[in-house]
Amino acid sequence: MTDSFSTADSRLRLRFAEAADLGLIVQLIRELAAYERLANQVVAGEQELRDSLFGSRPSAQVLIAQYDGQPAGFAVFFHNFSTFLGKPGLYLEDLFVRPAYQGKGIGKTLLAFLARIAEERGCGRLEWSVLNWNEAAIRLYQSVDGKPLDEWTVYRVTGAELKSLARSVW
Repeated sequence: MTDSFSTADSRLRLRFAEAADLGLIVQLIRELAAYERLANQVVAGEQELRDSLFGSRPSAQVLIAQYDGQPAGFAVFFHNFSTFLGKPGLYLEDLFVRPAYQGKGIGKTLLAFLARIAEERGCGRLEWSVLNWNEAAIRLYQSVDGKPLDEWTVYRVTGAELKSLARSVW
């Protein structure tokens, strides 16, 4: 049975995704990517997500937000670790609320629920990234007292560069 959670708004429920939600998760990822102008970068399909989210060693978890019984958005998150705090952290990889449901407090509710999960799991922090142009998301993150870390720059290695680096010293 799926863990489902009531919220202050009786029309809004949050629940942990299960394997039967893979089609919905793929659709939400595609909608998020289109919104972020990154649709050409989505290569994950149901099988990759099945293995990564519901396989023998899940890499992340997904929360589904339902509004009036309809899928309204999602949050994908996983644990990281802070050597400075000596504690795990929670990293929010993706937060997306479908345009028709924006402005109903769903994003803030998802963030608050993730903060609750972080506290329950003994995490020292909750972190995420935001595209610099996404003013609506930035306003949401500021409204929950999120602080930008201007002194940090995100670096990434993917694809052929990742393979090359993995083999660079052997």
